[in-house]
Amino acid sequence: MTDRTALLYQAAALCLTYPDAELYERLPLVRAAAPGLGAFVDHAEATGEQELAAHYVRVFDFKNRHSLYLTWWRDGDTRRRGMSLVQMKEVYREHGMEFTGEELPDFLPAVLEFSAQAGPFLLEEHRSGLELLRLALTEHGTPYATVLDAVCATLPGPTPKDRAAALALARSGPPLEEVGLEPFGLAGFREELPLFVKEPTP
Repeated sequence: MTDRTALLYQAAALCLTYPDAELYERLPLVRAAAPGLGAFVDHAEATGEQELAAHYVRVFDFKNRHSLYLTWWRDGDTRRRGMSLVQMKEVYREHGMEFTGEELPDFLPAVLEFSAQAGPFLLEEHRSGLELLRLALTEHGTPYATVLDAVCATLPGPTPKDRAAALALARSGPPLEEVGLEPFGLAGFREELPLFVKEPTP
C-alpha cells in the first residue's frame, strides 16, 4: 500500500463521518492529500455544514441500503453478524489498536482509518458490500458516492466470488434475523467502541 492510498483512506474516513466543524476545517487538507476526493470537497464547500449534515442524515441514518456498517451487507441483523463484529474487534487488537468512542467496529470510517495503518485487507474482505454501497449511493445521486468511488478504485477488481455475492445481495438483501444478537457480542458495542481506532496509550 502506498502512502497516497493511506492518505486517501484517512481522508475518506473523515468525509464519511457526520459533518461538523472539524470536517470543514480539514477540507483543504483533504483536497491536498487526496485529489480523488476533490468532487466531494467541492460539494461540501459549496453546501455548508448544516445543509450537508441534514443530507448526511437523510442518506445514511434512515436507509439500510446505504448502510455504512460493513458486516450488515453480508450478515444482516443476524447472530452471525454479532460473531463478525467480535472477530473484527479482535483483528484491531491484534494490530495494537483499540477503540475510544461509541461506534461499532465495522463502521466504514473506522475500517478506513484502520486500513490506512494496517493495509486494506478488511476492505477487500468486504468488497462486495462496498460495491453495493457504492452503487446504491450512485443511484441515490449523493456526492458521497464519489468517496466510495475513490475507495473502491484502490482495491482489486471484484472477483467472480465478489460479483456473485454482490448479485445475491442485490436480489435478496442481507439475511434477516431480529433476535439473538446479544449473546454474540452485538449488545454493548455502541457504548464500548469508537468512531476511529487509535493506538493504545502506554
